[in-house]
Amino acid sequence: MLENSVWRQYNNENNYKEMLAKFCRLSLVDIIDDEKDLYAVLKAKLTKKELRLFAMDSAGISDDEIKAEFSYDDDELEKAKFKLYKKLKQDKVRLAFRATDAVKEDY
Repeated sequence: MLENSVWRQYNNENNYKEMLAKFCRLSLVDIIDDEKDLYAVLKAKLTKKELRLFAMDSAGISDDEIKAEFSYDDDELEKAKFKLYKKLKQDKVRLAFRATDAVKEDY
């Protein structure tokens, strides 16, 4: 489904749900089920640069390759990672990844 996404450029699987659960401190059952919807929220909450950094860091790409991609030095890379993961832990971002109960009203 998301074969051409930024995430899939660096990761073989669409495992961003598990990575979000880890960094946002949410349970997997609380996160949006639909991959496409979840990725849309992820793209809306992160800048393009942050999304690429998240994908590359989650894929285990070396810091040297990440620094070359973004033209960062060691200090700038650490600041960018800190800012990214701090943003993922903020309530306004973290809670956007939660599934709503609105769908359950159909029955």
